[in-house]
Amino acid sequence: MTIELIDRMLNGPGVWFGPKIQNDTSWIMHLNKDDINEIDSALFSVKEARLKIPFSAKDFCLPNLSKKIDKVVDFIKNDKGITIIRGLPREKYSDNDCELIYWGIGINIGNPVSQNSRGHLLGHVRDEGRSIDDPTARPYQTSSKMDFHCDLMPVDILGLFCSRAAQLGGESYVVSAETVHNVILEEKPEYLEALYQPYNIDWADEEPEGADPWYTMPMFSSVNGEITSRITSRRFIQMVTRHGKHLAASKVQIDAVEFAQKVSQRPELRLSMTLKEGDMQFLSNHRTLHARSAFEDKNTADQQRHLLRMWISLDDNKRRPLSPLLDERYSWVKKGGIPKKSKSV
Repeated sequence: MTIELIDRMLNGPGVWFGPKIQNDTSWIMHLNKDDINEIDSALFSVKEARLKIPFSAKDFCLPNLSKKIDKVVDFIKNDKGITIIRGLPREKYSDNDCELIYWGIGINIGNPVSQNSRGHLLGHVRDEGRSIDDPTARPYQTSSKMDFHCDLMPVDILGLFCSRAAQLGGESYVVSAETVHNVILEEKPEYLEALYQPYNIDWADEEPEGADPWYTMPMFSSVNGEITSRITSRRFIQMVTRHGKHLAASKVQIDAVEFAQKVSQRPELRLSMTLKEGDMQFLSNHRTLHARSAFEDKNTADQQRHLLRMWISLDDNKRRPLSPLLDERYSWVKKGGIPKKSKSV
């Protein structure tokens, strides 16, 4: 299969620098009183009907707010690739209410898919006491810092809802994949070529039943002159060798991923933010990379850092076209995400 490598500098609204857009309000949507009233009305209807997740968008009707949400989707797909929806009065709602509200917002964006072998459509990001050194642990199940990465499946939009903030740390970082691509092209073009080559990646024991415990994909691909980033955490590239030394990435591939990490971490590139309780963060999973600092929790379970997460796939007429090199990965998205295992924990 032919690799379409883009060896020119990218431009447009998707090329941005964190400090320069820190005070740019174009990517922040503030909910007003009418928006909150619509959310409350939809929440009341869902609870009155005793509906449980997953319910559909028609069950969580947002006649005017849904129009704003459509603009958010367009902004994520065609502009900066990031939006924060702010202004939900978190203290007004129970934990269960927050789950219903966040699901209702997400289902008005697109189609949430399973994020893990537990079959979670609405995931919980919190410290489960697992170690980052455990090859079967996903980083979101720990309190450790996370490398810059795109999430496991090539879904279109990633969503996080801050239900409870950490006592200390847990800062969110986002960087433009297009800006990272430009820097690598300018400083280390040989690494850019390596990032367009296929990598073997460990499934971290989340593979569908009967599938190989690893998959293959490039870190960058392109179609119609637009790049898609699939840059993943180094640990998944390095630990794939537990299934065979022949799966190891080449030295230049490892060096290229290391360099992409270093570029993403540069203060002049990354956007730093602390999610407030009630904030909803939505990111393009193709056009941005995200990371997190380590965090410390409060002692009691009901005060620990807790984010809700969704992987959202857009309808075919709305989604960004992907390279055929990602067909295998996208086929799982079309099937509903990571299949639930019969004996998942």
